[in-house]
Amino acid sequence: MAEQTTGSRHIDARALDEVVTGTAELIRMDTTNRGGGEGHERPAAEYVAGKLADAGIEAKLLEKAPGRTNVVARIAGSDPSADALLVHGHLDVVPADPAEWSVHPFSGELRDGCVWGRGAIDMKNMDAMVLTVARAWARAGVRPRRDIVLAFTADEEDTAEYGAGFLAEQHADLFEGCTEGISESGAFTFHADDGLRLYPVGAGERGTAWMRLSARGKAGHGSKIHPDNAVTRLAAAVTRIGEHRWPVRLTPTTRAALTRLAALRGVDPGDLDAPGVDLDALLDALGTAGDLVRPVLRNSTNPTMLDAGYKVNVIPGNASAHVDGRMLPGAEEEFVRTLDELTGVGVDWEFRHREIPLQAPVEGSTFEVLCEALEHHDPGAHAVPWCLTGGTDAKQFARLGIAGYGYSPLRLPVGFDYGALFHGVDERVPADALHFGVRVLDRALLAL
Repeated sequence: MAEQTTGSRHIDARALDEVVTGTAELIRMDTTNRGGGEGHERPAAEYVAGKLADAGIEAKLLEKAPGRTNVVARIAGSDPSADALLVHGHLDVVPADPAEWSVHPFSGELRDGCVWGRGAIDMKNMDAMVLTVARAWARAGVRPRRDIVLAFTADEEDTAEYGAGFLAEQHADLFEGCTEGISESGAFTFHADDGLRLYPVGAGERGTAWMRLSARGKAGHGSKIHPDNAVTRLAAAVTRIGEHRWPVRLTPTTRAALTRLAALRGVDPGDLDAPGVDLDALLDALGTAGDLVRPVLRNSTNPTMLDAGYKVNVIPGNASAHVDGRMLPGAEEEFVRTLDELTGVGVDWEFRHREIPLQAPVEGSTFEVLCEALEHHDPGAHAVPWCLTGGTDAKQFARLGIAGYGYSPLRLPVGFDYGALFHGVDERVPADALHFGVRVLDRALLAL
């Protein structure tokens, strides 16, 4: 194969048609992950492995449990001494109720210039883009400089126990040499006010802290005065947690984002580390561009589930609740200490699922390459560092020493509410956004 680093003639009409068709075909495979081990990614995994095999790329299908299938393949680079790059995407999707949708969520219908269906944004679009680029390279004899490991995973939408977690724990050898990885949730068009076009490139993630609270009390008759009430005790703790105002904690990724956004807006950010600095005021001065940063200045704790009792006139002896917490890098100890204080006497809490926060370098050639590819294909736009509010499979691969970037490139029109479509109704992706994504991904991977 001939090495190529900058050209893109191989991203031709066939490739552009293929990414749209591939997205639709993957959507038509119902890979719903209902949690608790209930999922079935194998049809999509077999599809991916078949597409790779057609291009002469050998793929391994790996399962921790029947039907929970992962695909891993390696494209050999021209420089055996170079570090390898991981490109990963998940095959599972969250549930979708057809009664709520304008089209059937597993139709993969092409309508109004968009591919519709569950996974169109999260993230069968990226899976199709990666397949398209790999196949286009194979047809044209293009070879990257470094090895590229492709991983298509199960179970990202739950705990990753059957997916990236399983791969990192049981098949780490398949990722030998990988030092960096790219995956979902970054490099999409964010239209700020005054016509400013931004592309947030993920270089950090808050940690996941799904918790269960348990309150104890004395069971009794609902008609009696009863001060030792587990429901009351739990409700008070849940209220304290839900209303808690977490302090600002500025991470390196967010500091870099604020500095870059301030420069683009012509705003003086001042000393971001000065005592008592009012970052909320700075965000207001940044206009809607500040919305990229606002959710990741603090930890968060949102109560999401309550469970107590079985009859209206019976005071239960126990009550429980679930809270979705997210922790910034460097703020984990503070998070635990604060939860101990907020829950109070008579209420215990525990992590039901915990994942680490992440940070990746925003100084250096890798981040520069990712930004350049976006700005090359959308002149006048600006790529900026970004910390994800939630988490991805990058957390699992970080255990192998792989620095993760959120990079699923899409050029989106004004008014297209990208964030609302994650796990939302009428999920869809514009076909021309997929074309843009393939071109950007090709340029970035070859330049890296």
